[in-house]
Amino acid sequence: MSDFQSEMNRTVQGFVAQISELARRAAIDTLESAFAGRVSRGSHAAPVVASSEDRVERPRAAAAAARPRVGAKRTAADLVALSERFAAFVKANPGLRIEQINKELGTVTKDLALPIRKLLADGVITSKGQKRSTTYFAGKKAPKN
Repeated sequence: MSDFQSEMNRTVQGFVAQISELARRAAIDTLESAFAGRVSRGSHAAPVVASSEDRVERPRAAAAAARPRVGAKRTAADLVALSERFAAFVKANPGLRIEQINKELGTVTKDLALPIRKLLADGVITSKGQKRSTTYFAGKKAPKN
């Protein structure tokens, strides 16, 4: 093998090693943030803590930061407020998909699933389409207070 090919192979292998290390660090950071504070009561394992050079600061989405702790139930007042906000937005902006509504309201689909089901059942809103192509419209009934 020529010196050029050897040098090229070393350079490519070094690059692949760097990318692999970055991917490994990203995976560790993701797992640490996902499991933060989720050590079971019977577990005696110490939480894994990355060194400061392994940590990468990432901006959090406003919707994720405003959401309560994972597993915490929303209060009835929170659900009613979210339902009213959603219904008012749909009435003012008929025919939008959930992705578009989330973008405007600063919410996530998971948080809106229950209020949407209740609004549809009460006839406050209607929908057309299936899955991701579902669009929402104002219904014939007024929201309950």
